[in-house]
Amino acid sequence: MGKLAFIDAFSGVSGDMFVAALLDAGVDAEALRAQIDALELPDVSFSVDRVRKGGIAGARFQVRCGGKNAEEHPSTEHRSLSHILSLIESARIPVKVKQTASDIFERLGRAEAMVHGVTVEKVHFHEVGGVDSIVDIVAAAAALLLLDIEEVVCSPLPLGSGTIKCAHGMLPVPGPATAELVKGIPTMEIGETGELTTPTGAAIVAAVASSFGSMPAMTIEAIGYGAGRRDGSQVPNLLRVIVGSGPTVPVQHQTDSVWLLEANLDDAPGELTGYVCDQLRNAGALDVFLTPIYMKKNRPGVIISAIVDDANCHAAEQLLFHQTTTFGVRRHRCTRSKLAREQLQVQTAWGEVAVKVGRQNGQVVTVSPEFESCRRLSEAKNISVKEVMAAAVAAYHNRSVDSCR
Repeated sequence: MGKLAFIDAFSGVSGDMFVAALLDAGVDAEALRAQIDALELPDVSFSVDRVRKGGIAGARFQVRCGGKNAEEHPSTEHRSLSHILSLIESARIPVKVKQTASDIFERLGRAEAMVHGVTVEKVHFHEVGGVDSIVDIVAAAAALLLLDIEEVVCSPLPLGSGTIKCAHGMLPVPGPATAELVKGIPTMEIGETGELTTPTGAAIVAAVASSFGSMPAMTIEAIGYGAGRRDGSQVPNLLRVIVGSGPTVPVQHQTDSVWLLEANLDDAPGELTGYVCDQLRNAGALDVFLTPIYMKKNRPGVIISAIVDDANCHAAEQLLFHQTTTFGVRRHRCTRSKLAREQLQVQTAWGEVAVKVGRQNGQVVTVSPEFESCRRLSEAKNISVKEVMAAAVAAYHNRSVDSCR
């Protein structure tokens, strides 16, 4: 049975930190070396040594080309995505390693294509096409397999701030490719300047992590620390991986990242809060709800809460300020797990009804009739809504090819 790994990116993540943390957690360095040698990159090797960051000992992984540190002496060669994928495919390494490494590079390719406004086929990698990035990515995929990791959960990612120098000049942090790669992934601020999460690091965790959030329930078996290149920062430049056993059957959900906006109101009439809820829904909120509370001087009040995506967060926040009496809006980043959803029409004895079907791991978990569809049929046929709803659920479970479309 495979293991569960929690990636604790409390100071950011890069490709070399990811590999180093897994080596520190127990990956056999010589077994990893054999897979890197199979890439047949001329005069390329790697070294592993022990360092201390903020008083904590960890492993440092460095790719070497011609006996020199590949990061400090980068190649000027630009490689296309197809060239790199061909290199990986032709290597005599396990199929799963090829698949994972190719997925990581394809994510990088799509991100670069989006940033530069070109097709993926025309993307030529600069920094991430170097020997060190190719080795980092293949080594990351190989290390996961060597450690028998079956599921990966990752913490929110700190991205950093300020600027970074790259092939295109000085750019803000996060760099354009990193920003594309972390779409839908929760991030956090730790007060450190510089690039904390690199494009390679972002692509690796985006490809291998099944979810993002806090550490899951698990029995810890090993802990590894991977050291980065930064020194002198308040947060030790380490990536921690915690390996252990988790649930025997991992539950697969669709996941995304949303914002929860909240405001406390104790001086607004009910008509106003009801109106604002409607306005928030019209502004694209995914859900809006009210919670009764008691505030200062024992005044009855409500918390108005709105769940919104990135695109509608600012508009919803401004609506709360302009349409309510609040002086402040709380904002929390949340990770959602969702059932895969499907909208269908089923045939009942009185007519068609819309139903929403939720699936997990391909299995039906819930069938929910759409209320408005049931209400219209109820009024048209002079029967109760609950009868229509029950009939709709029964029709779904008893459906044939002709009764459901």
